[in-house]
Amino acid sequence: MTEAAAEVSSTHPERHQERVPRARTAVRPTRYTDQASARAARPLRAVHRWGSRLPPMVWDSLLPALLLLNILTTRTPQELPVAMALTAALALPLVWRRRAPLTVFGAVSAAAFVQWLMDVQLPADIALLVALYTVAANSGRRGTLVAGAVVEGGALLACLRWATAGAFVTPFVAVTAMVVAAAVLGANARTTRAYLAAVEERAARLEQEHDQQARLAVAEERTRITREMHDIVTHNLSVMVALTDAAVYAQHRSPDKATTAMLQISETGRQALTDMRRSLDILRTDEPDAERHPLPGIAQLEALADQMCAAGLPTRVEVRGGHTHIPATAQLTVYRLVQEALTNTLKHTPTGTHADVRIRCSAETVTVDVTDNGPTPPQPGAVPSGHGIPGMRERAAVYGGTLRSGPLPGGGWGVHTRLDLASRGAASA
Repeated sequence: MTEAAAEVSSTHPERHQERVPRARTAVRPTRYTDQASARAARPLRAVHRWGSRLPPMVWDSLLPALLLLNILTTRTPQELPVAMALTAALALPLVWRRRAPLTVFGAVSAAAFVQWLMDVQLPADIALLVALYTVAANSGRRGTLVAGAVVEGGALLACLRWATAGAFVTPFVAVTAMVVAAAVLGANARTTRAYLAAVEERAARLEQEHDQQARLAVAEERTRITREMHDIVTHNLSVMVALTDAAVYAQHRSPDKATTAMLQISETGRQALTDMRRSLDILRTDEPDAERHPLPGIAQLEALADQMCAAGLPTRVEVRGGHTHIPATAQLTVYRLVQEALTNTLKHTPTGTHADVRIRCSAETVTVDVTDNGPTPPQPGAVPSGHGIPGMRERAAVYGGTLRSGPLPGGGWGVHTRLDLASRGAASA
């Protein structure tokens, strides 16, 4: 049937497309076949599970038991005592070969030498190869070479005594090949075990490093969110407090100005909530309007200045150079630096203070200067404190900048920093 299907597929492909489903249906196994295969596989799985639970010493006892059983069934009563004693001396030490490889090898080699002196041939000589394999699997190169030389010397002595006339080379080469194979297999087992141990250690180290990086990333993200929350809450609350004071002062004398101030408070509060939710990344499902609002940047500094003017701090913004090539994260940093500086000015300077914001953009740097004409020396408590200035320094440090903040020689307060866009790109890479 298979040959006919192949012939049809080569001559009439369109007919072959019709015959394929029939062939698949014909060879599809039935439920009873699957059940029979499963029943046949159960004993094998049971034996495997049972064997894996046995300790290694039980497996190491099988070969000595088989060798002793062979002597009991093949030797004559006259030969049995000597053969049994020599077989026991050769095979029984293999039970402890995993615990003391070198000691077991020495005991087996000594028993084999006594056997050679007594001129008795035994199948238990295979214990020498097993002992050699164990030494090679658990000792270094020097121990393997010494053990291999000892076994090879024993093979030479055995072939000299027991080889038939004119047939020395063939058995000696065969025994030598078995000695080399045992040593190579043992060395390969040792190398494989060392490789697997190194792989496990490397996997554990990589997992530990991954956990450390994850913890560092979480800590960095928490620091970023904390910094964003500080800037958003401090600025907007300061503006809202100033607008509230102005509304209370103007509610009787100029109701229109009071209404305007209250509307500005409402708008500032909504903007603060939007910024907070965006920073916390919780508006992906329940507030789609926030996703359409871009992150604040240099283009939003004019709106920030208008907000500060409404709160009672006349602010002028001057931007030199194009800023469209500046990354959004760098523009957000510039915006937060200016916002924090103006918020400090609003909180710590009296009425009538003016602020100037100057931004100079180039291909690789952005320079930010925020100055005011507040009183000099500053009034008690006028020096900004808390987390504002440290947060600004952290933001500037991300782009390789150093922030300078302090009183100006001609009066007032100034904040200056320069962001290196190239250093941020190198750090990201």
